[in-house]
Amino acid sequence: MRNMEFKAQMHEYAQWRAQLIDAIEIYHQWRIRYGMRDIHSTDTILNILNGLQADRVTLAFVAEFSRGKTELINALFFAETGIRLLPSSPGRTTMSPTELFHDEQGGSYIRLLNIESRLEDISLAEFKRNPKCWTQIDLDCDSPAQMQEAFKELISTKQVDRDLADKLGLWNEREAAEQGIINPETVEIPCWRHALISFPHPLLKEGLAILDTPGLNALGTEPELTLTLLPSAQAIIFVLAADTGVTKSDLEMWHNHVCYNRGGSKQGLAVVMNKIDAMWDDLADENGYEASIRSQIKSSAVTLKVNENAIFPVSAKQALLAKVKNDHVLLEKSRLANLENYLANDVLNQRKNMLQTTVNRDIGFLVKESVNLTNSSLEHAMAQLEEFRKIDFQNQDMTDKLMAETRDRQTVYMTNVENFQASRRIFAVQAQLLIDSFAKEKMDKIIKVTKHDMAKSLTTYGMKQNMRKLFDELRDLLQDSVDITNESRRLVKVIHKKFKDEHGFKEIEPQLFSIKQYQLELEQIFDEGEAFRSSAKTAMSEQSIVINKLYSTLIAKARNIVRQAHTDAVAWSNSVLTPLMHQIKGHKKQIEGRLQMLRKINSSKGSVIENIASLEAELEPLKRQRDELAIIVNAMHLDSL
Repeated sequence: MRNMEFKAQMHEYAQWRAQLIDAIEIYHQWRIRYGMRDIHSTDTILNILNGLQADRVTLAFVAEFSRGKTELINALFFAETGIRLLPSSPGRTTMSPTELFHDEQGGSYIRLLNIESRLEDISLAEFKRNPKCWTQIDLDCDSPAQMQEAFKELISTKQVDRDLADKLGLWNEREAAEQGIINPETVEIPCWRHALISFPHPLLKEGLAILDTPGLNALGTEPELTLTLLPSAQAIIFVLAADTGVTKSDLEMWHNHVCYNRGGSKQGLAVVMNKIDAMWDDLADENGYEASIRSQIKSSAVTLKVNENAIFPVSAKQALLAKVKNDHVLLEKSRLANLENYLANDVLNQRKNMLQTTVNRDIGFLVKESVNLTNSSLEHAMAQLEEFRKIDFQNQDMTDKLMAETRDRQTVYMTNVENFQASRRIFAVQAQLLIDSFAKEKMDKIIKVTKHDMAKSLTTYGMKQNMRKLFDELRDLLQDSVDITNESRRLVKVIHKKFKDEHGFKEIEPQLFSIKQYQLELEQIFDEGEAFRSSAKTAMSEQSIVINKLYSTLIAKARNIVRQAHTDAVAWSNSVLTPLMHQIKGHKKQIEGRLQMLRKINSSKGSVIENIASLEAELEPLKRQRDELAIIVNAMHLDSL
């Protein structure tokens, strides 16, 4: 009873992903072997492979303090260590956001980013790229006790001046007053801003990653958690306490940080009602206990506006104990199995479908082109063989006529090449306009001017107006790209149609550049920016801190999206006419092969039957090429092609 269902599903998912990677690598070698390799398709394939190899299934656990979230993580994934691996004792909860994963090259470690790094104008993403900025503790994976001791650093705190705590966003005068704390000289704060943990746990090695977020205050003071890390998670597990239900801070976290990241969708979102053991009552019967749980589930579902089936009542504490002691009865009573089944089936299947869709989108066009070209070459060779079988090669006039016709085809081929080069030159001009529309310089100019204006603003209102101006100007910049994209798409369609209608090329639906995804992502950022701009926390925060947060999160994300659009536009413009080029090359190869066959038959001293047999033998490599591709397509689950 050691979480076998989830482990088995995760193992199956990892195997499926490995097989998909193998199939794509075999396809890459197939393209090389049969002369279809070009630099742009190679880049596309390698990018897909890199993405699959780096893939992680990220589960984010979100809750206010003292909801038993870390204990739940221990029960779900680390019970086989026989100890409470991550610190989750009462009153001693994880203080810094923590990511757990397996870094094969980096080894086993805890990396801790000091809390003072919040004062620097550097994003978490940038810090992650520089390990030297972190304090590292090596882990001994053969000693769970050493790991347990090392993990205690996650709950370390220290005393600092109140002014520093205020600058770090870790001092709230109103909340302190409610606790009877008035004008303290020092304040207790977490030692660490963020933690990265790597070790070779079987689930982590197979691609599982866990994000443990410590309370509403951390989400409020670390925008990257809400704006970057949570949206990238495949599932968010929101943890409540059964004995308290949905509190005011729970609800604030749910609306502002959890639901917001799902865009209103409840997909990949589960609510865990933990600590049901607090409702166990030896004096009450089982029916009363069940009724209490059902009542709390119903109440929470109404408050959170979710289906009751999306709420999982659990006792993480008893589940961990049951797994450590191998107590099947207690494990069943903890009700952890339903949550494990949800993670194993719903979440992993969603991720699998998402990856398959990405592969279909990014590599499907290349595979479809390969299938069309391979079938076309084989069909042409078979048609030519049938033609040769019916020709009297003893008739010299007939042979001469065939040679003349084939040379005429060569002339047409040269015309096609000239037309293709002319079309490519016209397209190159339009493609450059598209690429330039995503130029970093254009965006940076807007950002620089607006940041300067924000810093000069004497009032919060003025600063907020400059934020709105920034988002409006970035939206206008994107609209210019939309117009240029539409013209680029139109031109590609015209070129493909021309070669089909005028030169008899096989129709291949061109892969058209789409700006829609970047629009959606940027609009989401603009919405997040509007919420950030309008929030009370922004109005109450020091101006320099607000500007730094805005630029290290939202603007950094916008930059990355535009940078990706620029990269994708370059890749698309370089590759969109490649299918036409491959058809031209294939046409050339067919003509040269036909001339060679005619010369061979014309000069051969053997019988016509022997020469026909020789031509039949030359079909075998083409059939093998087709059959190999069919197997690869099946292995990549692209059967619809």
